[in-house]
Amino acid sequence: MSETLIEAVNLKKYFSTNAGVVHAVDDVSFKINAGETLGVVGESGCGKSTLGRALIRLYDPTEGKILYRGEDIAAMGKEKFRKVQKQMQMIFQDPYSSINPHFSVGETVLDPLRVSKTITDKNKRMAKVTETMELCGLPERYFNTYPHELDGGRRQRVGLARALVLDPEFIVCDEPISALDVSIQSQVVNMLEDMQEQMGLTYLFIAHDLSVVRHISNRIGVMYLGSLVELGESYELNRHPIHPYTQTLLSAVPVPDPKLSRTRKRIILEGDVPSPMNPPSGCRFHTRCPYATEKCSQVTPVFREHEPGHWAACHLLDK
Repeated sequence: MSETLIEAVNLKKYFSTNAGVVHAVDDVSFKINAGETLGVVGESGCGKSTLGRALIRLYDPTEGKILYRGEDIAAMGKEKFRKVQKQMQMIFQDPYSSINPHFSVGETVLDPLRVSKTITDKNKRMAKVTETMELCGLPERYFNTYPHELDGGRRQRVGLARALVLDPEFIVCDEPISALDVSIQSQVVNMLEDMQEQMGLTYLFIAHDLSVVRHISNRIGVMYLGSLVELGESYELNRHPIHPYTQTLLSAVPVPDPKLSRTRKRIILEGDVPSPMNPPSGCRFHTRCPYATEKCSQVTPVFREHEPGHWAACHLLDK
């Protein structure tokens, strides 16, 4: 059995605004094993990206623990955390805005080494940069190329090279293909899988498209309004979703078989997602759930293991 690389324990991240407090991530717990990919899906605004950023302390958590190889990095001082930080990197959603337009490709990949002072010898630094670029499908001739000269796929390769140059163990992939053309998306996903195999990387892969997530992920977590509602092995969760919200998401995923597509039942959710500044009492999904009972509006369901490795928070399952 693989060792646990990173674990969130009752993790919360709230933001104070003039209008009130946003409950972006609210009491979320899970583990990610070394070498695996945990996919996280959910509608826009459910807290996926905030969760990813909090997990590597781009946002300091409001409450809870983040255990990295058993150490609580949420409680670490800045100096101590800086030594761990280079093991945890992020690939951002938009390759157009996440890269400094004034830096060439080479300068962008070089920058983390310069800032972290991981490699001080200039020749060794340059060798590491060109090696990482080559690994990500960016030959040395791109070193002096600027971002505006590249297409979206190559820009995202630059983002990956920038993350990989520090030889991290864990990478948060925050919707890394959502801004790319469909023809390029599969190339980036395949590259991420190749890098994982070659370097033993561990991923948190955030997306809103379940069809992509189930392809790349070992396990999948489903978020709704800041909370994790279901978590399980990718195949099992797609074959046998047990939370009504997951069932709804899966019913919207296109299937290649026209006959099956015509007979398949699509579950349509009514109403809007409630505000994260004023989340509903009880189960947060009860205002849109077709099976909700009075208990669902009053009592928060416990996120627990219903089958081996298959977790969910739903009162209906307790019956």
